[in-house]
Amino acid sequence: MRRIPCRAVRLRLRLVSTYCWALIGLTCPIFFVGALVVWAVTLPFDRRKVVLHFYSSAWASFYLVANPMWKVRVKGREHLPWRGGAVLVANHASLIDILVLFALMRPYKWVSKAENFKLPFVGWNMHMNDYVPLVRGDRASVITMLAHCSRHLRAGSPVLFFPEGTRSKDGRLKPFKDGAFELSVEHGVPIIPIAVHGTGRALPKHGMVLEEHVDARVEILPPLDPAAFDGVDALREAAREQIAAALGEPVARAGVRDVASTR
Repeated sequence: MRRIPCRAVRLRLRLVSTYCWALIGLTCPIFFVGALVVWAVTLPFDRRKVVLHFYSSAWASFYLVANPMWKVRVKGREHLPWRGGAVLVANHASLIDILVLFALMRPYKWVSKAENFKLPFVGWNMHMNDYVPLVRGDRASVITMLAHCSRHLRAGSPVLFFPEGTRSKDGRLKPFKDGAFELSVEHGVPIIPIAVHGTGRALPKHGMVLEEHVDARVEILPPLDPAAFDGVDALREAAREQIAAALGEPVARAGVRDVASTR
């Protein structure tokens, strides 16, 4: 059972949260101006927008560094390609996952719910990066999303999915949807499972109060070759089992047939 913090601790957490949200609100316009400059300067020669993605990664990492009580460690970067198609799949327990996964420091394209693209500054930057929007529950949007991801894979850019489709309320791994794995099989590119530890405690779903001491860990697991599996179902379950094992959860087959997946 989670320990309920005392009044002094709760006050300190609220102060830390206020500082973090204020910092984000004050600096997003400044970072967005920088993103506009990077986008304009690199547009003629950087078709994959790799430079802009790394700028966006630095933008996100700034908020992790600015909170000295947060620590992020990344293990297994050698499994991530610098160039070439791949489908990255990660568990999703918190909004903090987004900041933490930018610490991968490799080029890739996010698949994200369409609402995020409407956010001031952050959403505009997502458009400039050519990240992939998805309207959840909309079949036409799913088809468009898969086509958009296919273009990125053919161009040599990995794509990153949260295959649970949404954040987990209790931190436990939810069933995976099929979209990421269909792309892997169709294009013959590897699935790279990623286990994200410690972020659910940092900012639980529907929560706004940030924990002051966070030890987040990103574990990049060995790639899965789709040719080694008997179709989408087997590939999906193998990826889920790898992530579940890395998270220390019981391994159970829990796949579903829906293809959509987003944060």
